[in-house]
Amino acid sequence: MNRNSGFTLIELILVTIIIGILAGMVVMNYGGRVRETQIRAAKGDIATYSNAVDLYALDHNDKYPASLEDLVSGERRYVREIRPDPWGNPYIYKPATDPLKADYQIFSAGPDGVPGNEDDVTSSSKTELTSKK
Repeated sequence: MNRNSGFTLIELILVTIIIGILAGMVVMNYGGRVRETQIRAAKGDIATYSNAVDLYALDHNDKYPASLEDLVSGERRYVREIRPDPWGNPYIYKPATDPLKADYQIFSAGPDGVPGNEDDVTSSSKTELTSKK
């Protein structure tokens, strides 16, 4: 057998370290993209539900639905289904206080699932799109 064929242990360790460094760089570059994508998906869903709520009001003499579930029940369906937000929590719908005004709110409680803090996502939210450290 020829002693010069194959790799030495040092060469294998060096290649493994280089691959680890490259993998770490890739994860760091794309790790923050997940949060950004989730926020954009939530904003898209909220815009879709807002449009459906407005259509519902047009069909029901300017009366807004009592809940998002009204959009998928009844004789006309305005959306196929009410999906959870990207973090698995239900979207929060606060109906219009005046039945003749469009002052309803639709939002996601964000990654922590707790409504009323800085990570909530609305269609007009200015939530920071980068992950917090």
